[in-house]
Amino acid sequence: MPFQLKNIEKQKKQSASFDIDALLKKEITFGNSFSNKKKENFYTELQVLLHAGLTLKDALVLISEEQKKEKDKNLLKSLVDELIDGKNLSDAIKKQKSFSSYEYHSLKIGEQTGTLQKVTQELGFFYKRKNEQRRIIVSALSYPIVVLCTAFLAILFMLQFVVPMFADIFKQNKVELPWITKKIMVASTLFKEYWWGIFVFILSIIILKQFIHKKEWYLKYTSTIVLKLPLIGEFIRKVKIAQFTQAITLLTGAKVPLLNGIQLTKKMIGYYPLETALEKVESDILQGKSLHQSMNNCKIFDKKMVSLIKVADETNQNETIFKRLTDQYNQEIEYKSKMISATIEPFIILVLGAIVATVLIAMYLPMFTLSTVIS
Repeated sequence: MPFQLKNIEKQKKQSASFDIDALLKKEITFGNSFSNKKKENFYTELQVLLHAGLTLKDALVLISEEQKKEKDKNLLKSLVDELIDGKNLSDAIKKQKSFSSYEYHSLKIGEQTGTLQKVTQELGFFYKRKNEQRRIIVSALSYPIVVLCTAFLAILFMLQFVVPMFADIFKQNKVELPWITKKIMVASTLFKEYWWGIFVFILSIIILKQFIHKKEWYLKYTSTIVLKLPLIGEFIRKVKIAQFTQAITLLTGAKVPLLNGIQLTKKMIGYYPLETALEKVESDILQGKSLHQSMNNCKIFDKKMVSLIKVADETNQNETIFKRLTDQYNQEIEYKSKMISATIEPFIILVLGAIVATVLIAMYLPMFTLSTVIS
């Protein structure tokens, strides 16, 4: 079965700006693309219909008729039109920006080897796991974020309304203020006068991020910081490694050479440390090194992972070993998500409680002096 590296490079040039991570961010923000959840349903239903004996065209027609959004219907109908014109599914998908080069090459291999049904099943599993990982991340971080935002709004409310009210009382009665109260009142005054500046600053950061989020220096800087964060850095690393092992499992199962699999997945993962590590691994393999020797020189890969891949190199059981690694990492991700929730939630509550308590104490300390003055 021919699998040309030239085709991969050509595909990269045609869609160099596209990656799965950008698609995820877009769908979270707007919710109107052919999301990973829709892809999970699409490939799962397609596999079931193909297994039931339907032709590829009829299966796509049925799936397109089930879609609720007109945009999704039109997307799938365009695939049907391409099939009617005599093209393969992979070539039809290649023209659509909603699908990745990873999907294109996986389906292409399935068509060339007569295993399209298996490939669609594996793609369904791939996006199912990806969605599960996303749900785990959201579940782990949603409550702390809600608590953080609520407390932040409460602090802003106190600075905007509560502190100025106390400040007027203290000023009218000429009460000598403690140091901490003076600092809180200065912060309140600055917020009242320059709240618009804070808003403009935050908006500028958001807009700037849209322009630089694909720049190499930005990816390198942010990923390095995130990787060093306690708990969260290790958690994100394991999620990305799990996505990599899962992608390699699918591609090796479709008989894609390992080197080609690495070339296909390194850009798709959308994580700079892993991408640069895989580029080094690719270079070492081209120089004659084995996969486990290449990975052993990259800190992002665990020693246990390298040991298992060494077994895969020696026994030619890449698909089995990578599937086992995927299962192990998914179990660790689920465990770590629960640990992060259990650790971060009380920590955030404690810190924010201390901030609110500081503001309240700063306001009530002068009240003792005020009561003496009134007496």
